[in-house]
Amino acid sequence: YEDSPPCDATTLVKFRQLLGDEGVEELLAQTINVAVELKLIKPQELSRVIVDSTVQHKAIAHPTDSRLLETARTKLVEVAKDAGVRLKQTFAKEGKELSRKAGRYAHARQFKRMKSAIRRQRTIVARLQREIERKATAASTAIGMAVRQALGEALSKAARINAQSGQRKAIDGQPKLYAWHAPEVDCISKGKARTPYEFGVKVGIASTFKGNLVVGARAFHGNPYDGHTLAEQLEQATILMQDSRVKPATAFVDLGYRGVDADNPDVHIVHRGKSKRITQQERRLLRRRQAIEPIIGHLKADCRMQRCHLKGKTGDRLHAVLCAAGYNIRWLLRMIALKGVTFLWRLYLRLRVLSALVSTWLRVLCKWLACTSNATTSTVALA
Repeated sequence: YEDSPPCDATTLVKFRQLLGDEGVEELLAQTINVAVELKLIKPQELSRVIVDSTVQHKAIAHPTDSRLLETARTKLVEVAKDAGVRLKQTFAKEGKELSRKAGRYAHARQFKRMKSAIRRQRTIVARLQREIERKATAASTAIGMAVRQALGEALSKAARINAQSGQRKAIDGQPKLYAWHAPEVDCISKGKARTPYEFGVKVGIASTFKGNLVVGARAFHGNPYDGHTLAEQLEQATILMQDSRVKPATAFVDLGYRGVDADNPDVHIVHRGKSKRITQQERRLLRRRQAIEPIIGHLKADCRMQRCHLKGKTGDRLHAVLCAAGYNIRWLLRMIALKGVTFLWRLYLRLRVLSALVSTWLRVLCKWLACTSNATTSTVALA
């Protein structure tokens, strides 16, 4: 029992930043190498992969116009206070009351009253925005560069939220802002009845056709079409499996990956839309494509891919790969247990041989260092 955490939370943050994208991908690659070296999966199985995409949710509240406008008002007041800009009115009491009213009107399906409350919230945010811009411009010489940059960022976000809450579609092709602290969040519609809209980032998952080992996980920002992510997903899987000297040759996908055969000439893509162009054996093998669905379920339920708390686009990419590495570690432990005592005995003998080799290398290194030091001492004495 420990009454305190083993390390400070910031230590893990610095460790993840030190690893970066290449470090976490190397961790995932080593789990694949261990599975091949321990003969838990055949190397030829790595040449056939199943690819699918899912949504990695961001740790944000469900975005509504009323909530975003109230957040914008609060943040504008905070940055104005930090910059030393005195406001005539902060609308603190009225802003909170309007946010509560909008929620109640929406629940009661009184949408005209809800829109009236949201219009008043937009007026408040726009008034605060103009007042801060006016007073910050007048006192530009007294405000430092860092404070001026923070003011500009807050005013830009407030303007985006105010503009997007006035209409349903995005303005001038600019994506909507769904969270003040996470502007990289996308709204993704997967056609699910229970969750028609999901807020996060699209993640591509690649697993082996047999064995259910994850050989690739990558986050794709901007909500791209599934087929446009296949080339990058297969490229990552090839890099992760390069130590095994195997690369994906066949990819089993769903209909979301149609029309990208020309972009992937070295990989044979199999999906249901090619039913008249694939062989009888491939048609039979295609029924196993659904095996990746429970893998995604375990990644979300057991390996914390359901909700990402890491900051920014970099946090999304690191979180996806780390969840896949955690899944593979659990897979390795489960397969080692299934192999039984004989396998564990072989593993123990292999570790003993490895430790003997390491000790031999250490003795040779010590002798070499001793000889080098004696030669140096004799040279100094002769001099």
